Amino acid sequence: MNDHDIITLFFERSEQAVAELIFKYESDVKSIVFHVLRDEKDVEECVNDAWLQIWNTIPPARPDSLCAYVCRIAKNISLNRYHANTAKKRNSIYDAALDELENNVPALASVESEYDAKELTEHLNRFLKKLSYDDRYLFLRRYWFGDAVSEIAERMHISTNAASIRLYRIRRKLQGFLKREGMME
Repeated sequence: MNDHDIITLFFERSEQAVAELIFKYESDVKSIVFHVLRDEKDVEECVNDAWLQIWNTIPPARPDSLCAYVCRIAKNISLNRYHANTAKKRNSIYDAALDELENNVPALASVESEYDAKELTEHLNRFLKKLSYDDRYLFLRRYWFGDAVSEIAERMHISTNAASIRLYRIRRKLQGFLKREGMME
C-alpha cells in the first residue's frame, strides 16, 4: 500500500492505517530507536509510543512524506527517552556522535527558538544536498541514525579510519558552510 493510501486510512480513522504503517515502516522505526536507546525494552515502548502519536496527529497533519514524518516522530520520542534515561550519566555511543557535531553546528539561543531551528534545518538540508551520495550516507547514518563509525564503515566497505577521516572532513565542510551562510561566527 502506498503512503497516500495509508494517510487516507488515517483520515477515515481506520485501524487498518496503523497495521499498514507498521507493516511498511516497523523495521525503519525500530532501527532508528534502537540506535538511540540500545535497550530492547525501551525500544519496544518507544516504538509503540510512536504508533500512538502518529494515530493522534494524523489527522489533522497530512505529511508530504509519511516516511520522514514517521521517522521524525520515532527519533524525537527516542531522544526524549534517552535524555530521561541519561540525565545523570552519559551514554558513550550516542553522546559521542553528538559531541562530534557540537563545535560544528551553532547552539540555538533557546529551546523556544523555532525560527532559528527552521533556518538551521534549511541550511543543513542545502549542505546535505551538496554532498556526494556516499558522504551524505555517512553523515546521516552517523548523526541522524546514530550508527557507530565501525558499522557504517563495514556497510560502505571502507576502513573505520577512512570513515572517521571522511566524517571529520564533512564536519569541517559543514562548519565552513554555516560560517559562509552567517549561521556561525
